[in-house]
Amino acid sequence: MPLNMITVVIASYRYGHLAAHCIESLLSQTIAPARILFVDDGGFDCDHLPNLYPNIEYVFRDKNLGVVDNFQDMLSRVNTEYVLFVGADNWLRSDAIELLSKVSADIVTYDVIVTGELKEDILMRLPTQAFPHQGDLYWERQEQHHGSMMYRTALGQKIGYKKRYEDGAHPQEDWNLWDKMLEQGATVASLKEGLLFYRRHRENFLKYSHETVHSINLEASCAIEEWPELGVPHPEVRADSKTTGAWFFISTPPQNFSSQRQTKQNRRWCKR
Repeated sequence: MPLNMITVVIASYRYGHLAAHCIESLLSQTIAPARILFVDDGGFDCDHLPNLYPNIEYVFRDKNLGVVDNFQDMLSRVNTEYVLFVGADNWLRSDAIELLSKVSADIVTYDVIVTGELKEDILMRLPTQAFPHQGDLYWERQEQHHGSMMYRTALGQKIGYKKRYEDGAHPQEDWNLWDKMLEQGATVASLKEGLLFYRRHRENFLKYSHETVHSINLEASCAIEEWPELGVPHPEVRADSKTTGAWFFISTPPQNFSSQRQTKQNRRWCKR
């Protein structure tokens, strides 16, 4: 693709104290993205940024739209061939745009470096996918989705951001987009490079602690549903003693396990 056909959307909600780091990571790219869009979704803590970084396009909302509506509106503003969203609390490696520009596919995924004070949570939840790396954690995402995957704008706009499950505490809008793009026959390419630094920090949990508890409790109910004859949690699950004491899956399903959601990407597997 042409080297300037990528838009990066930086999304912030109460990340004003971290956003400059993310912006700096994009301004220091070896190949600059075509556009950098920054949206503050009603957090009211990013007013200082335009004076520091006047060449970025800003959207300041006077009320919080929520992840789905916010992302959908920002996606509608993109006119380049490709787009990727990044949280304002995270940042990209300095050669990320250059490497992504060299790949031609409908979706391009890449690995993630998990950092921050609360990074060990990922290692506990995903011990088969994450491992220690230079003081942080390396999270392998080959042919698997994540919220900052790069994708063709036209395909994303055709599908749109929507909640994956209406009764879910977290919208899983990126999961829904991934699923629907694959249903449309999207091609997927993966870079075995840790291009995104994913910061696990206190503000994540202050804002979304109710979602973490909901997710863990939901998966616990799935474990009981799938193996009711055991009367106790299946060996493939373990307790999260640091939060609710609930049970959650930590590894791939047994070979004879059947589920509506099991795929070659080894996604979370339980009935909804």
